[in-house]
Amino acid sequence: MNGREVDVAIVGGGLAGGLIALALFRQRPDLKLALIEQGPSLGGNHRWSWFESDFDQPGRALMEPFARTEWRSGYDVNFPQYRRTLESGYCSLSSADFHTTLMEILPPESVLLNSAATALDAGGVSVSGGDRINANAVIDCRPFEPSAHLQGGWQIFRGQHFRLDSPHGIDRPTIMDAGVDQLAPHGNGAAYRFVYVLPVAADELFIEDTYYADQPRMDRDMLAARISAYRQDKGWSGQVIGDEAGLLPVITGGDFGAYLDELRIDGVAIAGARGGFAHPLTSYTVPIAVQTALAIATQPDLSGPQLAAFVEARARTHWRKTGIYRVLGRMLFGAAQPDRRVTIFQRFYRLPEVLIERFYAAQSTTLDKFRILCGKPPVSIPRAMRALATPGDPLTTEKH
Repeated sequence: MNGREVDVAIVGGGLAGGLIALALFRQRPDLKLALIEQGPSLGGNHRWSWFESDFDQPGRALMEPFARTEWRSGYDVNFPQYRRTLESGYCSLSSADFHTTLMEILPPESVLLNSAATALDAGGVSVSGGDRINANAVIDCRPFEPSAHLQGGWQIFRGQHFRLDSPHGIDRPTIMDAGVDQLAPHGNGAAYRFVYVLPVAADELFIEDTYYADQPRMDRDMLAARISAYRQDKGWSGQVIGDEAGLLPVITGGDFGAYLDELRIDGVAIAGARGGFAHPLTSYTVPIAVQTALAIATQPDLSGPQLAAFVEARARTHWRKTGIYRVLGRMLFGAAQPDRRVTIFQRFYRLPEVLIERFYAAQSTTLDKFRILCGKPPVSIPRAMRALATPGDPLTTEKH
């Protein structure tokens, strides 16, 4: 493999990298690609979900090959003082199905598993073992890099996939059950907490315990115990057949240009969450990853410097367009006491359904933003004003 020549080398086989490879292959099958993943499979150990309304026709066509679970009967949300069933279709994709589909479609020689990138530059990628892949363009899709140039908090989760002893009888997901105790993910204090439940088969459930917390600290055993308690309270008995956990940034502010400067490798494009292509408040990524992949695939000039400049320009535009969500994040973390953050989401889910969908897809209109911000706020006005004027905590993990 040493000295191998490709047109585009993509480092990182997660959602962003995998979709870019798929979009490039479908748009220009003549290209020689290298999708470089340090793990044993593409997508890692994860589950992604989205609303049916998130994509236009090209986006739906890109996602069409993936086997996924679909719920046409809508989804539920539950809060201490409010419950609602929303009508939109909802979809979910496991990383195992993501891996299987890409391995079936992409040329076998284009996927390099168990290959850690040791160095990236405008001319290619060096991988573990000393091999070198020369490339006309390199796209860095490695995970998000915590940085003191960004501020905010953290979305912390642990999810478990259960095979139950009997059918559960549930026909739609609950994407936010915030009727649970508002506890911190490390057992010390409070945070905004909700449970996410997907009926992925007649006798299988995916249950995820999720937190909006100030610090990136997690007690994995405690979260597993809370999931178990939730399951038992619902009367669901069964065995764990899958497990995942993670820390995702909730970005409330910062100097995005300085963040990019910190990561920049001349002539290398940075995509995925690492490049800022995620929802700053919800960490929702699928529609943004699809849009980015399609935009890259339709670029006429895929040479390294031009592609790097094109992707960075999109990232800066995305940062500007998503400012409203960082404002709301500052309200969430700075204006609401941790055990009262639930009231912000409880108020939000009373808004029109189409507004909620556009919010998650980071496509809020000017009118949407007005509707979100107008009316009686669920937090005190003085605290809200202080939160808007005060920088958040740096998004770093050194102290934890």
